[in-house]
This record gives sequence, structure tokens and C-alpha cells, in this order.
Amino acid sequence: MLEFTRLKKNLKKDFSQLRKVKVAVLADSSSQLFCQTLRGYGYEAKIDFEIYEADYDQIERQVYDFSSDLYKFIPDFIFVAYSPYKLLSKFYKIPEVEKLLYADKILEDINGLISSIQSSLTTTKIVLLNFQEIEEGIFGNFANKLKHSFLYQIRKINFHLMDRAEHIKSLFICDVQSLQNQYGVNFILNNKNYINADMIWSVDFLPVLAKNITDIIGASIGQIKKCLIIDLDNTIWGGIIGDDGIEGIQIGDLGIGKAYTEIQYWVKGLKNRGVIICVCSKNTEEIAKKPFREHPEMVLRLQDISVFIANWENKVDNIFHIQQVLNIGFDSMVFLDDSSYERGIVKKIIPELNVPNLPEDPVDYLPYLKSLNLFETASFSSEDKSRTEQYQEEAKRVVYRKIFRDENNYLQSIEMKSGISEFNRFNAPRIAQLSIRSNQFNLRTIRYSEEEINKIIESPNHYHFVFSLSDKFGDSGLIAVVILLVKGENLFIDTWLMSCRVLKRGMEQFILNTLVKCARKKGFKFLEGEYIRTAKNGIVKDLFGSLGFIEKKGFWYLNINDFKNIQTFISEL
Repeated sequence: MLEFTRLKKNLKKDFSQLRKVKVAVLADSSSQLFCQTLRGYGYEAKIDFEIYEADYDQIERQVYDFSSDLYKFIPDFIFVAYSPYKLLSKFYKIPEVEKLLYADKILEDINGLISSIQSSLTTTKIVLLNFQEIEEGIFGNFANKLKHSFLYQIRKINFHLMDRAEHIKSLFICDVQSLQNQYGVNFILNNKNYINADMIWSVDFLPVLAKNITDIIGASIGQIKKCLIIDLDNTIWGGIIGDDGIEGIQIGDLGIGKAYTEIQYWVKGLKNRGVIICVCSKNTEEIAKKPFREHPEMVLRLQDISVFIANWENKVDNIFHIQQVLNIGFDSMVFLDDSSYERGIVKKIIPELNVPNLPEDPVDYLPYLKSLNLFETASFSSEDKSRTEQYQEEAKRVVYRKIFRDENNYLQSIEMKSGISEFNRFNAPRIAQLSIRSNQFNLRTIRYSEEEINKIIESPNHYHFVFSLSDKFGDSGLIAVVILLVKGENLFIDTWLMSCRVLKRGMEQFILNTLVKCARKKGFKFLEGEYIRTAKNGIVKDLFGSLGFIEKKGFWYLNINDFKNIQTFISEL
């Protein structure tokens, strides 16, 4: 993030060739330094912000007096900022009975301001800061249970502001509360500045705020990023596809692969929102495309990519080709590459192109990219996406579960399906990682490396299964691993581990039915199990007993001939 001192130096530079945008700043606290920072950041964004700064704490007078300088200025944008300190101060002063309606009163005042502005400045857009949560210090955490607490009221205000903005095209919310979550309250708010100068924001935070306001204004005037160009190796998957092969690249739900998977989900989300996704990679094309076609854990597929370029030419020429095909400006494009060398060359030759300096650690890629807010937008409609917006699967299940009194009715209604497969070269790395990381639902807690998993695949004395689970809400992916070892007339359950997020859905019973089916088919008489206690796997200490196994000398046995399938509401894919 650019520092305040640099942005202040920009004020002396030549703005004459930049696009002029008129912005009125209305605040109930000191805003002089913010106005300087905003104008300085405008230079970085190639915008000449002509700023009208209203008199201190004159928001209502400026808005409701149609002869005020605000209306004479005729701004393109009005930025409105209320101090959370003053909001709290007013809250302290009102009677207890009125605190229940405090949010309603503030929202009514804001609605009045918006209506007044819209009645006279019909083309002006309003950028409203939402309200930062500051500690009331009265009830502590119990404030979450009290409607008349300041915490409850301020959150109610922010929620209803979002709802209001959804219905008013000219109203935009600058989410300063999210920025506070990201940077911390002590970085943003400065109590000493507030006490001494009635300035609520720290000087260090001003560039962050100016950037976010500039992002909103820039998107509103068409300065948006339309295209994301991605490198492949060590950018959206770990490893080098040409050297490591399709089974060797790192991607999936575990380990460092999870970081790359999350990046792919982010990219996929941008694609569904309408951002053009392109590939620019130094690779042999067919090798580079293979994971998109064949890797079971790739999120991105070839149909998500508008222009796919993988060759051994320099990336600058390839990016020029992409630009020509799409016929959009380089300033509308973003290029992601893990190589600082490649980034440096591209930046030097195509300075208009946005080329983020990705961190060294892939774990930090996505948080860093999110913090840049590269793809701010001023509008969104159903036409902008190729499919409906996804919700958090577990959150939907929790809400849906409340409808049912009977657990079986609920389980039956969610239409669960499980995929069953054996170990293979694709899932071996994920199985090894799950073996290493699973602690709670893990009967023996035996750890296996990828090499050992590959040996099990080749072993005639082992049977092995991986289970996935999906339902009407979505796909939970690979959730369970079982390794069976031939032990005379018995099949010994060497490993049984499962994700705790699918507990109480009948998956344990479904897995046991599958194991018995395998044992019968292969002619074994008993399933044999063992529970080895650890500090973390206490949740499965009674598993075998609950499933009908009989304990003898520390081991558990299930007679295959006497076993009857246990009812579950899971069907096999």
C-alpha cells in the first residue's frame, strides 16, 4: 500500500491530462488529510479528483439546504462519512428506552439524506461509509444478546445499509468495517487524533481508505478489470506439469494443494461473475491442458478458459496475442505469475498491465490478491454469471436441518450419494496427506507416505477404498479412507479414517456395508479391527461396538455370515 507521504507529493504533479471527476466530501469529523490523500491516490489511478470539502460537521446542513455550495458544485460523487465515536456518543446520551430504536433512527436519517440528494442531483452517485464497530465496554460479549446494546444497533445499521444499497443503483457502500477486520481497529482508528483533532482515522489508514473509494469510483466510471491472465506451474497448481506429471502436481483439499485449489476457486468465481479468464504459460500445449481435462481435483476446466496459450515463446508476445484476440486495453487486464523474472519483463514492456508481485509462499497468494481488490465492480446481474451463486454447503444444511423434528426424515431428504473407488495414482497424494493429518476419526492413527500408499496399491494382500459424499447441497469431496489387510481368513482393518465434518450422516454404516460386501465377495469370514487410543481420537473409541463387532483380547471381530446390512440413507453413485 502506498504511503501518505508519497500520495501527498503527488499533489504537486501535473493532473491536466487525467480524467476529471468531481467529488464532494461530507464528514462529521476532520477530513482535510483524507481529501489530500484521495486526490493523491487519484493521480495513481489516472483520475483528477476535483474535491469539494464541506465545512466540518455540516452533513445535514449541506444536504437539506438546496442553496448550499454542495448543490452549486454539482458533484459526480458524494462521499459521506460518519464518525463511529460520535455515533457512540449520541447513543450514550439517549434514554434506555430509545436505544432499541437507535438503528431505526439513524437509518431514517440516512434515507432522508439519500432522498434529498437524489431529488436534486439525479445523476450523482453516493458513496457511503458503513459504520465501524467500536467497543462500547458495557456488556462485553453479552452485548450480542441484547437488542439495546450499541453492538447490536450498529450491526443492524450496517445490515440494513446493504439491503438499501441493493435497491438503489446510485448508492454504493465503502465497507470500512471489512477493512477494520482486515487491518485491525488499532491500525484504522486513532483515539489520540480523535481527542485532539477530531480526526477518526490514523494517517497510515488514509491511503487504504482512499484506494477503496477510488476503486468504487473507478469501477463506476468504467475503470474495471475485465480479464485475468494466469500462469500455470506454481501459480494455480504446485509443481511443474512437464516434469512432475499429472499425478505429481499439488492440488486438492489437503496440504499446500489446498492453497492452489482455493486460488482456482477464486478464479472460477471471477469467471462466473463475467471476468474473462486466459492462460499464458511456458509449456507444451497438450501437456498443459491435460490437468484441465483429466485431473479429478482441478476446479478450472478448459471450458472456463477463453484463450489458452501454452508454448515456449516469450510471455510478452503471448499476452499481446491475447490482447488482440479480446480487443480490450491492457489496463483492463491482470497477469498472475509466480516468477519474479517473468513479471519483471512483462511489467517493463507492458506497463499498463496490472502485474501483482505475488508473495514467496503460495499460502499467501490468495489473501494478498484479495487485499488488492483488483476486480471491483459497480454492477452485477444474472447475465454476468454462468451459474447461480454458490452458498456455504454446511451453512445451508444447518438451516435446512431445523425444519425437521426427525433425524431420519432429514437424512433421507438431503439425497446423499457416495462415490466409492480404489486407490490410484491420482488420489494417492491426497490419501497420504489425509493419513498424515487425520487425528480424530482415525482408529489406529497409522501414517502413510505417498510412496507407501503406492506400494499398497501394488500389493496383492491389500484392499483399499476411498469414499466421497455429496448431497442436494453440494459435494464434500473425498471424506474417508479404508485400508484392509489380508490376515488369514480375516480382513484386518488396517486404517479407517474419516472427515469429522460428515459425522452423524450414516457414513460409518455405509462404509461398513461396503467392507462386508468386499469381504463376502473375496471369501473372508471375519472383519477384524483394532482401536489404538491417542490423545485426539476418543470420538471413535466405541465405534466397533456400536457397529456390532465383538471384542476379544483387544481386537474387534465381525462375523461376515451373521451380518445384515445396516440401514442408511446414502446411495452409491
